[in-house]
Amino acid sequence: MTQEAERKPARVVVVDDQTVVREGIVMLLGLLPGIEVVGAAGDGEEAVRLVAELAPDVVLMDLRMPRCDGVEATRRIRAQHLGTQVVVLTTYADDESLFPALAAGARGYLTKDADGDEIVRAVHSVLSGEAGLSPSIQRRLLERLADPRPAAPAQAPDGLTVRETEVLVLIADGLSNPEIGRRLHVSTATVKTHINNLFTKAGIKDRAQAVRYAYEKGLVRPPAG
Repeated sequence: MTQEAERKPARVVVVDDQTVVREGIVMLLGLLPGIEVVGAAGDGEEAVRLVAELAPDVVLMDLRMPRCDGVEATRRIRAQHLGTQVVVLTTYADDESLFPALAAGARGYLTKDADGDEIVRAVHSVLSGEAGLSPSIQRRLLERLADPRPAAPAQAPDGLTVRETEVLVLIADGLSNPEIGRRLHVSTATVKTHINNLFTKAGIKDRAQAVRYAYEKGLVRPPAG
């Protein structure tokens, strides 16, 4: 039996204020391997209540909802239920949606054009301690964050070395580990060592947090205008 077959299904709660959309997502998830839908909510208040009642592994969270929006619901869920991860599933990929959701504790971010495979990957990624950003969201996020020619500050934050800061900026620029290695003329193993070191120093857990950290520390800047 493979590891994938042995893995227990991820228990998921779906949150969306539009009934047709919510029911459609629930129906889709019911057809996907490794996913068990245990509940559905129509707004953030109901989502927080369901999480307290059902203790799901993951919440698929819409953002713009009445009573309690997805950002506030995410903040409350992550503060009160550390065993539940949040993956945003929304129509919106603008700065005003992305950054507040990540800051509130979402570990994944998908748009509603994501297919079933993307949703499954995101759910299991966040359960493994990784980020669940779809490729399109990561590109959008980095396009809005990364300066085309970011420069490391004179004094790096949190004791990062110059090379660790360079690696962090290139992560924020959307480069993969092999691409970073080629850019800096070092091996992929060396890149991984730098990433492990900078993650430890900065208290970062994944690449999504690294992007946010680089933005907050002024290592990359949103484009003017």
